[in-house]
Amino acid sequence: MPTKVKKFNDYRQKMNDKILASDNKIIKRIFNLDTNAFKEGHLPVKTKELLGLVASMVLRCDDCVQYHLEASMKNGVTKDEVMETLSIANLIGGTIVIPHLRRAVEYWEALENEN
Repeated sequence: MPTKVKKFNDYRQKMNDKILASDNKIIKRIFNLDTNAFKEGHLPVKTKELLGLVASMVLRCDDCVQYHLEASMKNGVTKDEVMETLSIANLIGGTIVIPHLRRAVEYWEALENEN
């Protein structure tokens, strides 16, 4: 049975492939811009992923939260750093973000269990 992480990644890849196959120049440019924005620059990738995590929490995008959690883990972010980042997101986003906090912590635990 596929794990929560595998299901998310498989679905994300399948749909990204379909979307990019449409050969829409605007969509391809947006995807490329997103990819390039999170590359090493004046800010380290780790910092950019944590910024993305805060923005995703405040915007209440669970798919984005999961993506940034996984990218954060791959870039060496610790659980304590994630929790501090999520606390800032909740401060900024308010109590409406709490359900997303629950799902974020659940997904982080799923990532930990995969590694």
